[in-house]
Amino acid sequence: MTEEIEPAALSTGITQLRQIVAALRAPGGCPWDREQTHESLRGALVEECYEVIDAIERSDDRNLREELGDLLLHVVMQAQMADERGVFTLEEVAAGICEKMIRRHPHVFGGQLAETSSDVLRQWEQIKREEKGGSGSLLDGLPKTFPSLLRAQNAQKKAARVGFDWPEAEPVFGKIGEEVSEIREAMASGTESRIEAEIGDLLFTAVNLARKLGVDAETALAGATNRFIGRFQFIESELARDGRKVEEASLEELDRIWEKAKSA
Repeated sequence: MTEEIEPAALSTGITQLRQIVAALRAPGGCPWDREQTHESLRGALVEECYEVIDAIERSDDRNLREELGDLLLHVVMQAQMADERGVFTLEEVAAGICEKMIRRHPHVFGGQLAETSSDVLRQWEQIKREEKGGSGSLLDGLPKTFPSLLRAQNAQKKAARVGFDWPEAEPVFGKIGEEVSEIREAMASGTESRIEAEIGDLLFTAVNLARKLGVDAETALAGATNRFIGRFQFIESELARDGRKVEEASLEELDRIWEKAKSA
C-alpha cells in the first residue's frame, strides 16, 4: 500500500495563475476576459486540446509545455467563473480529482490487488458504477460531443471491459466483409438511409478492428488524412513544374504521380 496522501495547498505557480485570472475577470480588468462565459470558451478549449496533441505527436517538448499551460489556463478560467457564481472553486476541483484518483486506485492506495492493466480497467468501471448506486447503463456518460470515431472506440472499450468483445482480431475481418456485402445490398435497394446506416456499421467495425490491434482509430485516420494531403500536394507540385493544374491531368496520369508520391 502506498503512503497516505495528505491534502496540500495549491502550488505557487497555480496560485499565481489563479490570481492573474481573477484580476482579469475583476471590475476594471480585461474587457475580453470579463465577457467570457463557460459556453463562449468551449471552442477554444477544444482547440487547446488538439494543440496539446499536436505537440505530443511532433515530440516537441518545448511546445508541449506551452500548450499544457494554455490548457491549464482554461481549467483555471472555467473554475474562476464557477467561483464567481458561487458553485465551486479551483481548490474543490483539485480536491475532487484527488479524491477520485485515490478512490479508484484501491490497488495502490488500499488493500486490493490489480496485477494487469485489464484488471485495473475492470476495477475502475466497477467502482464508477458503485459510485452511481449501481444503476444506469455502462455506456451512460459518453459525451455526444466526442468526435464520432473517439465515441465509438470508447463505447467499445467500455463494453469490452465486461466481456462483450471478440476474443481476438481475426473474427473482425469476417465482420468487415459482412458489412461490405450489406452496403452492396443497400446500394441495390437504392434506399439512402439504409446505405448511410450500413456505411456507419462498416466504420464502427473498422474502429473495432483498430482497437483489437491496439491502434487508436482517431490517430490512425489523422495519419491517413495527413498522408493523403501530402501525396495530393506532391501531385500538385509535380504538375506545376509543367505549368499545369490538377484538373488538367487525366486520371491515369494522376494515379501514376500518386504512386510516385507513395514511393517518395
